[in-house]
Amino acid sequence: MNRIALIEDHDRMATLVCKALVGAGIETDVFGRVDVAWHALRRTPYAALVIDRGLPDGDGLELVRRLRAVGTRTPCLMLTARDALHDRVDGLESGADDYLVKPFPMEELVARVRALLRRPAELLSLSPAYADICIHPDNGTMTCDSEAVTLAPAELQIMLCLVRSGGQTVRRSALESAAWGLSEAVTPNALDVALHRLRKKLQAVGSALQIANARGRGYALLEAPLAT
Repeated sequence: MNRIALIEDHDRMATLVCKALVGAGIETDVFGRVDVAWHALRRTPYAALVIDRGLPDGDGLELVRRLRAVGTRTPCLMLTARDALHDRVDGLESGADDYLVKPFPMEELVARVRALLRRPAELLSLSPAYADICIHPDNGTMTCDSEAVTLAPAELQIMLCLVRSGGQTVRRSALESAAWGLSEAVTPNALDVALHRLRKKLQAVGSALQIANARGRGYALLEAPLAT
């Protein structure tokens, strides 16, 4: 299941948008301020962003500019009450991918978000691979050669993070955020349980990779040492 971030300070609007997106199979984390969203977006690999321009601590467009300036290419849909042509042009030239003027039908918002999620360039790969494994988000599976295993939603998000890191260490907090979001209560050992299951699934498909614990830093996909 895809996970996106909604930056919207109006509680009723945020509730309506979340309900529409979850109904379409798109999990959503909500942030009501630019400063809070900035820190969350820098450590969590969301599939897309929906950002309101009118936020209590600044213009949502400035958040987009900051993200683009540090190389974050996550597709972004801007929400605004401004219908002037120059406002839409400013938004697109500042790095937004799409623009939706309030009020709007929720069906249209869902369609716009789905369109952003289909962009291969921003998803990095529709089926990202590393070493001998490939992840297939469309059907929630992990394959190694001809072997395949099903991944639970949280496991899928964890493996996507690890695969896209290309063997580099991923922080524990980043894996937890990707798997369960920042607004969902997670038990202290939830990640450990998920990693235990994933290690068994890597073995089940015959992968040469293992999930290694870099103490104090996080986790990485590394080739298992050959038995002697």
